[in-house]
Amino acid sequence: MTQNWYAVYTKPRWEKKVAQTLTQHGIQAYCPINRVVRQWSDRKKIIHAPLFTSYVFVRITEKQIADAKKVEGVINLVYWLGKPAIIRDEEIEIIRQFLAGYENVQLEKAQFRVNDKVKMTSGLLSDKEGTVVAVKNNTVKVALPSLHYIMFAEVEKSDVAKVSSIQA
Repeated sequence: MTQNWYAVYTKPRWEKKVAQTLTQHGIQAYCPINRVVRQWSDRKKIIHAPLFTSYVFVRITEKQIADAKKVEGVINLVYWLGKPAIIRDEEIEIIRQFLAGYENVQLEKAQFRVNDKVKMTSGLLSDKEGTVVAVKNNTVKVALPSLHYIMFAEVEKSDVAKVSSIQA
């Protein structure tokens, strides 16, 4: 069986402890640690804090999922469309490289809002631009002007990218 990366949801502030316990149980775990400079009234200090609050990544087979869920501090796996969400190896490697090269890394959720200009990144409409007209749980409804008609396509958020609003 092949091993995949999955994200496990942990109790608040248990990320490092869960990663250590998973490793002790023979499960490959990765808790991305961010080096953050914190300012107190009398000093500055570098803190090693988890990059993703309440998440640890594990590389396991499907048979090992039950073992990972039994570890103290693990609440559940992260699911997508009713199945444990698989995270690509490339994404884990990008996180590792980014954290190795930078300090004070911050996360920001990529959110789509109504009237955002977007570009389709995959599928039949790849490279077509449009405007977000509605946002649902995991999909956005995009108006794609073509032939003087407005075509609406409900697409996965992962298949759409925001178009930069900076004009030259």
